[in-house]
Formats: sequence, structure tokens, C-alpha cells
Amino acid sequence: METFLQQTLNGLVSGSIYALVALGYTMVYGILGLINFAHGDLLMVGALVALQTVSLLNAAVPGLHPVVLLAAGVAVAVPVCMAVGYLIERIGYRRLRNAPRLAPLITAIGVSFLLQTLAMIIWGREFHVFPQLVSTSPMEPVAGVVVSPLQIFTIVVAFALMGGLMLLVNKSRLGRAMRATAENHRVAGLMGINANGVIAATFIIGSGLAALAGVLFASNYAIAHYAMGFTPGLKAFTAAVLGGIGNLPGAMVGGLVLGLVESFGAGYIEHLTFGFLNSSYQDIFAFMILGVVLIFRPSGLLGERVADRA
Repeated sequence: METFLQQTLNGLVSGSIYALVALGYTMVYGILGLINFAHGDLLMVGALVALQTVSLLNAAVPGLHPVVLLAAGVAVAVPVCMAVGYLIERIGYRRLRNAPRLAPLITAIGVSFLLQTLAMIIWGREFHVFPQLVSTSPMEPVAGVVVSPLQIFTIVVAFALMGGLMLLVNKSRLGRAMRATAENHRVAGLMGINANGVIAATFIIGSGLAALAGVLFASNYAIAHYAMGFTPGLKAFTAAVLGGIGNLPGAMVGGLVLGLVESFGAGYIEHLTFGFLNSSYQDIFAFMILGVVLIFRPSGLLGERVADRA
């Protein structure tokens, strides 16, 4: 039971991060029908920008409280990623909306490589240690189950952001415009909605969530480097497909389910394979799930909410 509870906690931590990134994938797909494969790299940009900000502040004003450093890192990383997300949409995708589907897909892969290359030029190829800004001191609320303030912080922040996004989409004027544009952006434009502005806002919001996910990811794993967004990005895409890409609650559920399956797989894979595999092979579960979902339920767990376009 202790192992089960511990793996559940670990799965919720990783799953909440996957869910934040998956929301960006599913928002863009829901409005444009486009898979933005560069989205995972925004997680990397957010983590490295936050790390750079914290390093500069530490050098300029030694002795600042970790909470201040974390807030400053987030305050810089989020706007930077939002700006990058807007530029990706404005320069990379806007002119390709009416192009064959293969063109924006290839462009998205190209943008991903571009972001990784720019990050490698700016921050180098080496791995950087992300500072411990939230305590990782172990607590044991239940015998045999270890939890840290950082893990609690990650889950609380992720769920708060997911709840805030749902309120934005379902209750705000911008959310109504986003839903209308997702149904048919041409008709939405005829009804007075600025479709270009709504699409740009979707990229900006998704990029901000990816930046926060990057800070949480780097904090939990204490590492940041130019290629760190690739694997979490693929897993977040898997989570979006698992939940039903184009469906916001589906992205959240998919991320959490994927995190839990991955965590339980890592905890029990050695027993299940009689010692042939160990926890270092946990990534295979994400891609096994992707294959199974695409074969048996392509619409995902909660289905797809994207209307057919004229």
C-alpha cells in the first residue's frame, strides 16, 4: 500500500505538468486543427529563461529569498514565452492556415528545431542545475509515503491553473470568442469576432502555461538544458490524444492518467518483467498508450469537440 500511495503521488506530480503542456496542444488543435509540435520547446524556453533570471538576480542582489527569486523567474519567463508563442503563430503559421495540412506540420517541426538551436547557442549544450527555490525537505504524513513541499506546490499550482483556464474558456468573453472560432473561424469573423486576435490569444495563453510547466518541471528535476522540452512535449501530446485532442477536460484527464500510468509502470515494471526491465524504461508506457489509443479509440477518452470545417 505504501508503494501504491507513493507512486500515486509521483504520478500526480508528473501528470499535472503533462496536463499543463497538453492544454496548449489541445487549445491550438481545437481552433486551428493544427498540431503545434514546437509547443514542448516552450517548456524548455520557460525553464531556461527563469534560470537565467534567477542567476542574474543572485549575482546582482545576493541573499534574496527563494520565493522572490521564483516569482521573478516566473514573471520574466511567462511573458517571454508568450511573446515567442505569438511570434510562432504570426510568422510561422498564420500564412499556412489554408495550406495543405502537411505544410504547417513540417513548419511546426522546423520551428521546434529552430528553438532548440537558438537555446543551444544562447545557453550552451551543457546541462544546467536549476536552483532549489521551493523546499524539497521530505515529510512523511503517512508511514512509508514521502512527500515534499515542492511536490505539493506543483500539484496545487497546476490544478489552480487548469481551473483558471476552464473558467476563462467557459465564463469569459474571450472564452466565448474562442469557442465560436473553434466552431468556424470564418463564420465567427462574420459575427464580429476578430479571429486572428483570438487565435493569437490562444497561442499566447498556451505558451504561458508551457512556461509555468517548464519552471515546475525544472524545479522538480533540478535540471535545465536546450533539449529538455522534447520528451515532455511528446508525452503531453500523448496525453492530449489520450484525453481527446481538442477537448480541454480531456487534456487534463489525459495528462493525469498518463502520469499515473507512467509512475505505476516505473514502480512495478521490474516485478512485471521478472527483473528484465527496470524503472529507467518508464518512457515506453507513454508511447504504448499512444499506440493503443490510436488503434482502439482514436477520439480519446472524452471524445473530440472539434466541429467539421466547411
